[in-house]
Amino acid sequence: MDDGLHLSLFEHLAELRTRLIRVVLAVLSLGALSLVFARELFEFLMRPVLDALPEDSRSLIYTSSIEELNVLLKVGLYAGLFLATPVALFQLWKFVAPGLLRNERRLLAPFVTLGSLFFLLGSAFCYVAVLPSMFSFLLAPSETAIELSARVEKADALASDAGRLWLIGEGARALDLARRATEAIGKAATEGNATSDLVERFTRFERLLDAAVTRLPSAEALRLVIEQHAQARALFADRAWAEASLKLDETAALLGTASGQREAWAALWDTHKRLAHAQQNAAQASWTRPMLSMREQLSLVLVLELAFGLIFELPLLMAALALLGLLRFAWVKKAQRFAIVGCVVVAALITPTGDLINLSLMAVPMLVCFEIGALLVFVFERRRQRAEALLDAEGDVDESKVEGDRP
Repeated sequence: MDDGLHLSLFEHLAELRTRLIRVVLAVLSLGALSLVFARELFEFLMRPVLDALPEDSRSLIYTSSIEELNVLLKVGLYAGLFLATPVALFQLWKFVAPGLLRNERRLLAPFVTLGSLFFLLGSAFCYVAVLPSMFSFLLAPSETAIELSARVEKADALASDAGRLWLIGEGARALDLARRATEAIGKAATEGNATSDLVERFTRFERLLDAAVTRLPSAEALRLVIEQHAQARALFADRAWAEASLKLDETAALLGTASGQREAWAALWDTHKRLAHAQQNAAQASWTRPMLSMREQLSLVLVLELAFGLIFELPLLMAALALLGLLRFAWVKKAQRFAIVGCVVVAALITPTGDLINLSLMAVPMLVCFEIGALLVFVFERRRQRAEALLDAEGDVDESKVEGDRP
């Protein structure tokens, strides 16, 4: 053993303070250098979040004028923390080295190298395996909203094709596509709020009317349709929803009669009315949408990255305690059942989702790290016992020689 073991408590605390200051200086220095690439690092860290968002809303918001600056500073600080891992491990080893045997102190390089590697592996595992599945689970729309949106999208495409066929006089084919569109909508076409539903029906009718203006046989027919539509609009403006709906249907029937393809038009207009209902229902099913702030998402990602990095350090920590004689394999073996429960509980507390997959992605690596640590404790305890037995044997031999030399 080293004479460092005989230092006073205050001397030990002074040494600990010195080594902590060195670690802090390393973190701040490397963090300051990392600020040059802070924006690129932030974009890299947020990639799992953005990939889980809908394609048309892959962005993050900030809620104050200095939030973006604070976020970049935080990225730089944590980058310094990650980069300073070898320095922290080196200072930790030098602090505990006086309590180690001479041959155990030679493990400095493996300790620092493996510790840094395990920390990076834990963070990489979190980034590649945990974050994508976690954010996909958290930000995925409900199955009802997805199903309704898919039905509306498919039916809308069929209805658009049916409208084009109706415009060029292909009544039979337009009728067939309109019926297929109605089937595609299915139960999604239940009526909803009269006001928003009617707004969508007016929008759809006006789009069809604009396309059919040049197809009507006479200016008088066009004038009648436009007058009826103006009356329907006036009723809507007066909040007479039921009368406006009836007047709009009358206007639509007049347009179908004027076009000379009443059956195809009737099916097409019925499809568009159902689509108006279905579109509203789809919007109601997805009444929430994510608006994620830069600060909150960065904090969540960094906490998980740091947690997984520390979890992967568990085998090394257990091995270090075994080297110091503070942890025995018998204790580890007895605590194994409690460790399993503890890993699951800790994983449940850290994981922000309640699904089994993400819970397993955190609990299983913790259990694996614990088992690897238990194996290292067993190996190092045996080595320490053999080394101490050898030292004791050498001491006994020396003492016997001294006794033999006495007159």
